Amino acid sequence: MKNIFRRVLFGNTAIKEYSTITIPGEIREKVILKVGRTLIDISQNQWLLCLEPVVFGVWLTDKEPITAIDNKKACRLLFTDPAGDKGKGKNLAVATVIFFDKIEEDQGTLFLLKLEKSRLFHTGFFKILVLFYRYYKKPTFTFDKFKSFVSAYSYPRKVNIISFRQGDYYNIFPMDLTGEPRQAGRFVFGLRHSNLALARIIESKRLVKSDVSYEYKDIIYQLGKHHGTNPPPLDALPFQVIQSEQFRFYIPSWAEKYKEIEIVKTLNLGSHMLLWGKLINTKILKKPAGHLFHIHFLLYFYHLRKGLSYPLA
Repeated sequence: MKNIFRRVLFGNTAIKEYSTITIPGEIREKVILKVGRTLIDISQNQWLLCLEPVVFGVWLTDKEPITAIDNKKACRLLFTDPAGDKGKGKNLAVATVIFFDKIEEDQGTLFLLKLEKSRLFHTGFFKILVLFYRYYKKPTFTFDKFKSFVSAYSYPRKVNIISFRQGDYYNIFPMDLTGEPRQAGRFVFGLRHSNLALARIIESKRLVKSDVSYEYKDIIYQLGKHHGTNPPPLDALPFQVIQSEQFRFYIPSWAEKYKEIEIVKTLNLGSHMLLWGKLINTKILKKPAGHLFHIHFLLYFYHLRKGLSYPLA
């Protein structure tokens, strides 16, 4: 009976928390910051940086909305599908956020906005409730937390590879809590306190971020265990590595491009530590291919119903 009920609501779609996709061309979704009556397209300048609490980083250079946020007024992030229903734009999720902190630079300001509450519109509210209580509910995972994660992943989050080295120690692991303010030469990362490399990264103030193809998805996810465990000896890795030009950090030989970054500021956000860095060196290794992104299942399900799905990776 439960399987019949699931098929009525969700068809034969496999239900899981997050879908891994690649994106040919451009990301369709938009993220709009609403501050008072001002609407700003921040799609390419917004990033998820912490999960408990949920904290977004938003890079702004416009003085008017900066003043409004500095006054600590509640504002909203509108996660939208510009095409929407019948060609009209549609809000997929609306997150109410408040000022948490900021990092000021000559080129602009990184605002850190903490999520207070969110609303979801990917599908009918009844289906969303069924989905949560049937597949996601746990003693410490509330409906509000579920909504906050769905909101955050209602925009595709790109997966990068992070490399670090200090003496004989090294680490290579994937991250999707990363950001790069456009044309600013700055980078932001949200790294869990439980990551074994975090203290070393803060001490040395260096890391390397690599762009990689989704075709290496299986290896990328194998590297995920390096967040909480020490990596194996270098010659035991299932791939070859090269060394970055200046830091001499180990980079997967299949990386498309890497950027060597100096960490200039850290900030405790909660479950994650914010690392704010500046560009030291860029190296292009090969032509770019499709990258790996994470979206929430509800966004994937919305795509399926509209016949506009990104390819699964």
